[in-house]
Amino acid sequence: MVEDDATIGDALASTLSTGGHDVSWYTSGDDAVASARVEVPALVILDLGLPDRDGLDVCRELRLIAPRTRIIMLTARADELDTVLGLDAGADDYVTKPFRLPELLARVRAHLRRADSDEDDSEPIRAGDVTLDRSSRRVWVQGNEVELRPKEFDLLAFLMSEARRVVTRERIMEAVWDEHWFRSTKTLDMHVLALRRKLGGAQTHITTLRHVGYRLDP
Repeated sequence: MVEDDATIGDALASTLSTGGHDVSWYTSGDDAVASARVEVPALVILDLGLPDRDGLDVCRELRLIAPRTRIIMLTARADELDTVLGLDAGADDYVTKPFRLPELLARVRAHLRRADSDEDDSEPIRAGDVTLDRSSRRVWVQGNEVELRPKEFDLLAFLMSEARRVVTRERIMEAVWDEHWFRSTKTLDMHVLALRRKLGGAQTHITTLRHVGYRLDP
């Protein structure tokens, strides 16, 4: 947990510990990054307004150190653009202050369950000329590796797992972003556009079904 506000930090640490989690609490981004280099955490709750550096930079560095660690951003920045920036920096979830502790604890449990299920996805999956390896979080298009941002990877992995089937926008948001997502789905459209651009000349493509959702066609 990376939080410099003592009141919020005390409440979070107490709630998480009561929920059965081992919690390490840091008040600066540098200390959190240094700790992650020694022992990779299962999940990070990361405040963006830190005293030493911007939380977005801390998120990017943590994502490089621990690509499989779940990161929940905790911030007062409620604008949708800030949410997109946070997700693009590598966050798995974005919670705005003020928040309810029981809801945050439920999100922590949900992300840890997903992390456990990801451990079972050791075999690469293929759709047409695209290959995706969840264990190493790598993607190849026609044999050439393509670099994806964290949420782009998660979105592609989900679409590939549902290849040739239509998936609604709501189901994608629940599976890739957050089961409690109630904001607009514009961020999904932005990530689909980015994926299409990065897949380039691949035979595999993402089809839009207006007012419904998307389908990945190998």
